[in-house]
Amino acid sequence: MPPSWGAGALLHPSRHSTTTRPARPVDELELAGQGVTLRAWRFHGEGPRRGTVVYLHGVADNRGSSATVADHLVPRGFDVLAYDSRAHGDSTGDACTYGFHEKRDLMRVLDGVDAKPIILLGASLGGAVALQTAPIDERVAAVVAIATFSDLRTVAFERAPFFASKRNIEDAFRLAEREATFRVDDVSPVVAAANIRAPVFLIHGSDDRETPPDHSRRVLAALRSPSKLLLVPGAGHNTALTADTWREIEKWLDDIVSKRGAG
Repeated sequence: MPPSWGAGALLHPSRHSTTTRPARPVDELELAGQGVTLRAWRFHGEGPRRGTVVYLHGVADNRGSSATVADHLVPRGFDVLAYDSRAHGDSTGDACTYGFHEKRDLMRVLDGVDAKPIILLGASLGGAVALQTAPIDERVAAVVAIATFSDLRTVAFERAPFFASKRNIEDAFRLAEREATFRVDDVSPVVAAANIRAPVFLIHGSDDRETPPDHSRRVLAALRSPSKLLLVPGAGHNTALTADTWREIEKWLDDIVSKRGAG
């Protein structure tokens, strides 16, 4: 496997623009990340404001998947803020670095959030970004991470083509690091987890073949803050958000807000 092929696959996931607006009223925004412009939606909570949920999408996805999140949480009084991650959707940026630069983008986004507490809800890549941001930004009150990976090196090896040797992958890592100015070994939700003080709710499909549930188990073992893991029976990588799962998320968020109080 040529290193350029592996590096390209890692840094440049498929990019898909958001082509339809959600049925629910939404503000169109442009937010400043770290050297990138992020296209965003903000949904306003109904009734008394209870806080803000910042939704972080998965790899090769975009803010369009936030419409379902808003349908669940806006009627419960939460603002929902969602944006296309760098190198995704309609945002700028040339490379996805799986949290290395994305956590700094998120911290800049949080500068403009006024309805507190702030809860991060991320899926796959988004969950990993949320976990890596939580220990370095005290504004994060809680994290919901769905199908996160524990560290980039492990998940990249697991997802590499069968014909790629260890040397192929290591060469691709080195090329990717030079191109995107980041370090693969610094992309590690499991390392970040040990320093998270906010409560964390991990969710993972029991039959996830893309990112096996052991990734969330490793993160859970590293966490020292109040935390729990929900394994969703029979669910795969993108199917863990069932109706039952949403009820668990809503109940957990209600508990978080009741303990902290909305600001």
